[in-house]
Amino acid sequence: MKTILYIDAFNLYYGSLKGTPYKWLNPLALARLVLGASHDITAVKYFTAKMLPRADNPGQLTRQLFYLRALQTLPNASITYGRYLTHNVTMPLANPQPGGPRFVVVMKSEEKGSDVNLASHMLLDAFDNACDCAVLVSGDSDLCMPVEILKNRFMKTVGVINPQHKVSRKLKESATFYKHIVESTLAASQFPEQLRDAQGAFHKPAGW
Repeated sequence: MKTILYIDAFNLYYGSLKGTPYKWLNPLALARLVLGASHDITAVKYFTAKMLPRADNPGQLTRQLFYLRALQTLPNASITYGRYLTHNVTMPLANPQPGGPRFVVVMKSEEKGSDVNLASHMLLDAFDNACDCAVLVSGDSDLCMPVEILKNRFMKTVGVINPQHKVSRKLKESATFYKHIVESTLAASQFPEQLRDAQGAFHKPAGW
C-alpha cells in the first residue's frame, strides 16, 4: 500500500520525546515498525518551525538544526516550516494573594502554521492521488477534518499514530485505524549517532 507519513513535529516532540533519550528519532524507521511491511512509505513529510534562540536554553536551536539535517538524510523526506513566535502576554493569576497583583506578565511561545500546512498537504496529495494511505503522526484533534475528508471524500485509508499518552477519541473515531507510540518502538527507531550529508559528518547532539 503506497503510504505518505505526515508528522506534526511539535506534537510528536512534546507527546513522546521531551525528557526521554529518544529525541534522535528516525520517523521512517518508527513508521515501518508501527505499520508493518504492507505499507510502502513513499514520502515522509515533517511539519515544524525553527525555534527562536532563548537565553535560558541557548543550544535549543542548534540541536534542532542538527536534527533537521538528520531528517534530510532520509531519501524521501521533506520539511515544511511554519513560524515560531514569542511575545509577552498579561494573564490572570490562578490564586492571587489578598492585596497583591491579580495579573502577571509571562513570556508565551507558540508555533504557528504547521497544522494548516499539514492539512493542506494531506488534501493536495489526496487530490493528486499520490497515495493509497495517509498516516498522521499527531494527537491534535484539530486535524480531524482533513482525516475525515481523505477517508470519506477521497476514499483513502487514513491512519493515526498518536504520540500523546492520552487517547484522542475524535481522531480515533475519524481515522481508519489508530495506534499509539510506545517506548520500545522509540528505542528501536533511532538514527545512528553519526551521520553524513553533503556538508560532511555530524553527530547526535550532546544530551540527546
